[in-house]
Amino acid sequence: MNNNHRITLNTNKNIIVEFTNERIIPASGLAVVGTLLGKSGFIKKLNRMDITSNRSQHQIKNGDIVLTYLGMLCMGKPYFEAVHEMDDDKDFYKTALGITRSIPSEETLRQRMDDIGDSLRQTILEQNVEMLLANKIQPTALANGLVPVDIDVTPMDNSKSKKEGVSRTYKGFDGYAPVMAYIGTEGYAINFELREGKQHCQKGTVEFLQETIKLCHKLTDKPLLIRLDSGNDSIDNVAVLMDTGCFFIIKRNLRRESTDDWFEMAKQYCQNVNSPRDGKTVYIGSDWKTVTSKQFNKEFTLRTGYEITERTIDKYGQFNLVPDIEVETWWTNLGDPDEEIIRLYHAHGECEQFHSEVKTDMDLERLPSGKFATNALILELGMIAYNILRMIGQGTIGGRAPRQKRDVKRRRLRTVISNLIMLADHVTMHARQLIIGLGKSNVWLHIFSDICQKYAVTNA
Repeated sequence: MNNNHRITLNTNKNIIVEFTNERIIPASGLAVVGTLLGKSGFIKKLNRMDITSNRSQHQIKNGDIVLTYLGMLCMGKPYFEAVHEMDDDKDFYKTALGITRSIPSEETLRQRMDDIGDSLRQTILEQNVEMLLANKIQPTALANGLVPVDIDVTPMDNSKSKKEGVSRTYKGFDGYAPVMAYIGTEGYAINFELREGKQHCQKGTVEFLQETIKLCHKLTDKPLLIRLDSGNDSIDNVAVLMDTGCFFIIKRNLRRESTDDWFEMAKQYCQNVNSPRDGKTVYIGSDWKTVTSKQFNKEFTLRTGYEITERTIDKYGQFNLVPDIEVETWWTNLGDPDEEIIRLYHAHGECEQFHSEVKTDMDLERLPSGKFATNALILELGMIAYNILRMIGQGTIGGRAPRQKRDVKRRRLRTVISNLIMLADHVTMHARQLIIGLGKSNVWLHIFSDICQKYAVTNA
């Protein structure tokens, strides 16, 4: 104890603040992160890879660089300077994450991430699947037996920066426009790809779809349901999905199609008409259209589901001089009723929550590097960190969790980071073993113990 650093806080009872020599670690949950990563051959494979560089032979292995950064990502701290938080007890962080040689300095971490760039993309994608399989993760299917795969572009605001690839997005700000794919009702990340902000969402999507479907089939043998929004309304996408045997729902872009023509068709042929309130009439049904993929030179006759809404009175009771007509249509090869198709597509909107967790909970919206390839690497490593946090969060469902108002089906990443990763502990060494002591005052104590036991047993 160092008595030279003592402060008295005057409350109703005095509180003494003092410095001690005890090893109090603020992120004991990284031990679980290291365990999950250790079950796949990812790090060993990285250490065998030779990353081209003009510098002399590296003393710190690629695996140590990646493990350090993954630990930072799992703490929600992607900026390179955050590595200094490991300086005061490097032995713990090395042991917890499985780092073999040393934790890099901020400068070394930045330089080596620049060296690696986007050269590891395929390795990261494959090892992400291997990590999920090694931890016996199977994405949960919908009630109809199909495993949902939600693919969407989400702009990242990097305004007032001169980073490579930052340009005007369709949201009206400068940034990136990555495409992300999630699998299962839990929303496990299966494929992330960084894109320039100005890139149209359909550009490169055919290749991204093909890559994603292959990864999904490695993870599960159940049939897939691919859901895309209207930005990816392309018959070339349909051709890929039909060839790979996937089911799909793709929201259509009406482009030059007349809403009045759709409305007249619905009034004449639709059998499912209802009025949920005065002045509002909803037509739900399906039509069939023959379309051609120019890229694959194939013709398809596709089911086109529609939901057409006529409003003569708005929700405030104001009469409209001209009826307001709203038309929404979808491509699909499902045989479910029209209402079920609509419900399944609306569930696609849940991926906005997943985007939010990546950008906000993990603090990855403003990527830290000025180089596009390095930021692409960071986003891909973010995918692995996201899945680690998701696995930990899902492992707490149904356990001895703190009392809550409603049933929880998915634990938000911010909850996992703040309550399970950033869990303070007292560290001691005994018989050449590192012992993590958890205080009895923490309400998450038992659920953290359950998570540790679960993955330790699985690894045995």
